[in-house]
Amino acid sequence: MIQRTQTTWAQALSKEKPLLLPAAHDALSARLIEQAGFTAYVIGGFPLLAARHALPDLGLAGFGEMQAGVRDIITASTLPVMIDADDGYGDVKNVIRTLQTYETMGVHALFMEDQVSPKRCGHVDGKEIVPQQVMIDKLKAASDAKNNPDTFLMARTDSRAVYGLDEALRRAEAYLKAGADGIFIEAPQTVEELEQIGAAFDVPQMANMLENGRTPILSPDELGEIGFAMVSYPVTMIFRIVKTMHQALKDLQEGKLNLEGEGIGFDEFKEIIGLKEWSLLDEQYSTKE
Repeated sequence: MIQRTQTTWAQALSKEKPLLLPAAHDALSARLIEQAGFTAYVIGGFPLLAARHALPDLGLAGFGEMQAGVRDIITASTLPVMIDADDGYGDVKNVIRTLQTYETMGVHALFMEDQVSPKRCGHVDGKEIVPQQVMIDKLKAASDAKNNPDTFLMARTDSRAVYGLDEALRRAEAYLKAGADGIFIEAPQTVEELEQIGAAFDVPQMANMLENGRTPILSPDELGEIGFAMVSYPVTMIFRIVKTMHQALKDLQEGKLNLEGEGIGFDEFKEIIGLKEWSLLDEQYSTKE
């Protein structure tokens, strides 16, 4: 029922400045993002692992588990999608397989990071960074392995937390020379650092707005004005959903059984999941004797 969009990531970037990227953690959230009118979305490792496995983003899932989750999600939306590809799940051979597998699935963009495996969420302690040349080799391999020239390859560096902003900027420049199409410097810690990053490169860059993380939360307009082409919201939806589920469970425990009006209506939910369209197929293809 879902037809993948032919819109490229570059075209999505041109439609909205900055491009807002809410994170889908499952198929239903991807469907809601599209129905809300967004141009594109991102699938992040942190919310996907939390929703699918109830696990933290500490490198606990391999490529097979992650790409299975991605496949479930992208079947529910026609929008262009960017994927968190972690560290590529191994050496240059694994990086090539990761990129080409996601291309085959219909992914429009992905980003890879320069952490030592097992990697960690960019806003937690304990990260280690690979030598710069290791990441350069991965990016060269990924860039050369593209089957679709429109696939957008973004390099993420987590070196700000380990070595400081100057090293992160230096690495970002090297990653661009290695074939990256865009830059994602994770977890800057001040507005001044965001401004410095935004002004540093004439390529699409992404700012990551993680609630209660290490980066100051700025509005999309503010981030666009200082040079960011993309703004991701990795936990906004899943954090609000968890809060709502906590309240629903509390209501049940306390015997509050007058539940109508606390959530969306049954008819609205049936519309979201396409019940009518699927039911009509029975009429369309059923043989009547």
